[in-house]
Amino acid sequence: MRVDRDNGVVVKTGVLLINLGTPDAPRVPEVRRFLREFLSDPGVLGLAPIPRWLLVNLVILPTRPKKSAEAYAAIWSEEGSPLMVYSRELQERLKPLLEGKTVSLAMRYGTPSIEQGFEELWEAGCERVIAMPLFPQFSGATFGSILERIREVSRAHWQPNDIAIVPPFHSDPGFLSSFAEVGRGALDESQPDHVLFSFHGLPESFIRDADPSGTHCLATRDCCAEITEVNSSCYRAHCMATARGIASRLELEPEKWSVSFQSRLGKTPWLGPYTDQVVVELANQGVRKLAVYCPSFVADCLETLEEIGLRAAEDFRSAGGETLDMIPSLNATRPWVEAVAALVQATEADWASLQDCKL
Repeated sequence: MRVDRDNGVVVKTGVLLINLGTPDAPRVPEVRRFLREFLSDPGVLGLAPIPRWLLVNLVILPTRPKKSAEAYAAIWSEEGSPLMVYSRELQERLKPLLEGKTVSLAMRYGTPSIEQGFEELWEAGCERVIAMPLFPQFSGATFGSILERIREVSRAHWQPNDIAIVPPFHSDPGFLSSFAEVGRGALDESQPDHVLFSFHGLPESFIRDADPSGTHCLATRDCCAEITEVNSSCYRAHCMATARGIASRLELEPEKWSVSFQSRLGKTPWLGPYTDQVVVELANQGVRKLAVYCPSFVADCLETLEEIGLRAAEDFRSAGGETLDMIPSLNATRPWVEAVAALVQATEADWASLQDCKL
């Protein structure tokens, strides 16, 4: 709850955590339904409506759901999808730290939907909402898509000024320290030769199209060496800042860590270097023990557990490496729960001044 400074009335505030989403089951029908919704989002594939429909329905959906279902099955737990399990755990552990607030969970794709999340908060009597997309780095395909969906579904009960958005937290000290703390024990035990920070990839065109100057992003090798006014909303710059922040807290020497990008789709150029190629190159260069962080994901999911923990690990060993240790994500660890609470509380405290983060 908070007191409205204008009239002194106590206003109930709800919190909505939003992650990407997951199929309801590791079976072809459920995976196909999830992929159809996910890939039909204009922000994900970046194609005109008709080419996007043709690609999704005639090329991807006839074949990909079976392969994806097998991948999901490899990481599914007795409790369900790891992403959902950890997200629910985060939701529950956050409640005691945000006393007086209703904390709900939503997914951009699949269930529970963002619309369902807002309805839950409305039924709980919330008059204002703090929405937190669980994406550290900004991109139109994730953070931007969530904002668009919030605009669509929240207007039934709330005015724009009733909703505040926790901004991207790629350089937040609590977020960075949480990731460093989660991995420190594993790194001390395994003593890796190299630490790789693998972020989810994006098409290079997405980065260039978002460059307000039209001349900075991807124009030079060091375009993301620091966050400036020009690249303040650049996904790649956010990723590099995150990697630097975690590496600094772990006191890693510059030659002992690097950055790569995973999960590319299609044949157009995506941000590189590509993780699946980098792990092989590192093994060929003599790296025998490799540790991999995935700091664009705050909960373990298909991209961490299967793509890195299983496939990339096998590729690394096949190329001559000995062990690839995937550092667990933040999930619902206490440092991360406390960091989320602090981000929510800071947003509430600064409600009146966060005009750029309001809808």
